[in-house]
Amino acid sequence: MSFHIAAKPGDIAEAVLLPGDPLRAKFVAETFFDKPVLYTDVRNILGYTGTYKGKRVSVQGTGMGMPSLSIYVNELFKDYGVKRAIRIGTAGALQKELKLRDIVIAMSACTDSGANGIRFKGRSFAPTASFGLLKAAYDAARARGWEPKVGGVVSSDMFYTEDPDEWKLWAQYGVLAVEMETAELYTLAAKYGREALALLTISDSFITAQEDSPGERQKGYTRMMELALETAIQ
Repeated sequence: MSFHIAAKPGDIAEAVLLPGDPLRAKFVAETFFDKPVLYTDVRNILGYTGTYKGKRVSVQGTGMGMPSLSIYVNELFKDYGVKRAIRIGTAGALQKELKLRDIVIAMSACTDSGANGIRFKGRSFAPTASFGLLKAAYDAARARGWEPKVGGVVSSDMFYTEDPDEWKLWAQYGVLAVEMETAELYTLAAKYGREALALLTISDSFITAQEDSPGERQKGYTRMMELALETAIQ
């Protein structure tokens, strides 16, 4: 049992899906897993283990933002021996070609967070996905006739920024979408020598101001969930 995850050794699979929303974790477990078992509900951040197509896999909520995700991913890697972590989250589109419910595979993650500035003592670190997972996810999506967008995202520390046009600079440099966790996930995977990938569904657009409802964000993004599970069991 770690400080924030009330699981015993062996309760958590080597491959884990990471939604920010704990209710999305519950939905994944109840929808896709055979015989899901709840291994933690500390602070209502839910984690489940079950099987998918005969292979053991877990899903663990992380909460919103890099500080919260960092707690759970550090403990999953350090205390529970997780080897493969796949974020399943939402993102805001920064490019006009991205539509609601498009899937983005995050190849790299820019960030405005100060965390890596602290870690690397002012040096710049480039958080990137694990190529094996990225390729597996891309191939699985294309095999299903889906057209995922692959490229850089930005992980922001602030949902409500002081400058409403701040996103335009990221967009100018080709960043596909903004979210709040991927840079920390990729950094921790590098630190611990583990595999990591972020699969993101576009839930809103800075270009068109369209957005999905909370219910759609919690339960509607099943293509992303299926793609993550297929990638996790490779």
